[in-house]
Amino acid sequence: MEVVIVPDAAAGGELIAEAMAGLLRRKPDALLGVATGSTPLPVYQALALKWRSGAVDTSGARIAQLDEYVGLPADHPESYRSVLRREVLEPLGIAMEAFLGPDGTAEDVQAACEAYDRALTEAGGVDLQLLGIGTDGHIGFNEPCSSLASRTRIKTLTEQTRIDNARFFDGDIEQVPHHVITQGIGTILEARHLVLLATGEGKADAVAATVEGPVAAVCPASALQLHPHATVVVDEAAASKLKLADYFRHTYANKPDWQGI
Repeated sequence: MEVVIVPDAAAGGELIAEAMAGLLRRKPDALLGVATGSTPLPVYQALALKWRSGAVDTSGARIAQLDEYVGLPADHPESYRSVLRREVLEPLGIAMEAFLGPDGTAEDVQAACEAYDRALTEAGGVDLQLLGIGTDGHIGFNEPCSSLASRTRIKTLTEQTRIDNARFFDGDIEQVPHHVITQGIGTILEARHLVLLATGEGKADAVAATVEGPVAAVCPASALQLHPHATVVVDEAAASKLKLADYFRHTYANKPDWQGI
């Protein structure tokens, strides 16, 4: 696992956006796995700027969804499909036809989960999966004690998560769905390159557990230690609990320029 410590969220966004742009230059039809939330926004903004300036061609790019609410219509403004359309596809000039996501409105949710796992495989697999991390170490909606071999499946949201997400639903928790479909940890680990972005002091404990702690289901993100190409990009605040921070700074400063992340 490579750990890259950057000054701030904007620097992290630029670094990851350039990695995505480099991937698209090498493989124009790359499948990019994307996450929702505020943390990845600097990545999408930096990549959109590269697209607008002509520094990267996204015409062949494909986008894959990490998770989705169950029971929320696809055209609901707070469905993750709608959020990603606004924050990723439209700013990058990518059509919805190039988008892969689970059907959160399916009558048979389990079948929809299995169908999405198959769709990712049939698409050739995710080339680069962008991840955020929760303060408890969750990735996607894989909460603590999720199986490290789990596949795409339905998960029940905690009451705290529903309270936190109520701000997107006019402050009304009753509008927040109780369930989500999420890629499992085993599914996530099949991506060729995993990139986790974490910013802010509130993520420092989770980052330390992910990078320097044991591989354990109590910190789902620690499963990234098992991946052959995992990159953790953190700002100074999120890196503040890392015992090996100086080592990580040294190794990144002295790696070959051609290697990228």
